[in-house]
Amino acid sequence: MKNFLLQKKQFLLYCVIGASGAALDFGIYSLLVKTKLLDYQAANAAGYAGGTLLSFILNAKFNFRVTDKIALRLIGFFGVAFLGWLASAGLLHLLIGRYGFDKYVSKFATLVVVVLLQYNLNRLLSFRKKQLMPCQRKS
Repeated sequence: MKNFLLQKKQFLLYCVIGASGAALDFGIYSLLVKTKLLDYQAANAAGYAGGTLLSFILNAKFNFRVTDKIALRLIGFFGVAFLGWLASAGLLHLLIGRYGFDKYVSKFATLVVVVLLQYNLNRLLSFRKKQLMPCQRKS
């Protein structure tokens, strides 16, 4: 029961932190699309990278409270983020490129799918307390 409540607390804090990362992501995306500096896919990548870095820093410090193996965790976090970005890019392609939906509404819609995907992968991989390197074995 304690583990269940901890996961719920972590998920809620992950969502709050994720909202700040998503806000930065959406802000960068919107600015780049509105000013026509980049097309929607390139703007999505730029916004996604900025939001992901902010989310990692805040999650590592305040949510999962990890201080070890930061570089390795950051690589794992960006690996998970890359999967989220692929999902986001694919959904944007369908919603905007294929069906002609609004660029801003479509971007917002992708966030729901990506948050659920990335929370579960990050909880299991990037911020795991007892993280094993691929070459390490349990004794």
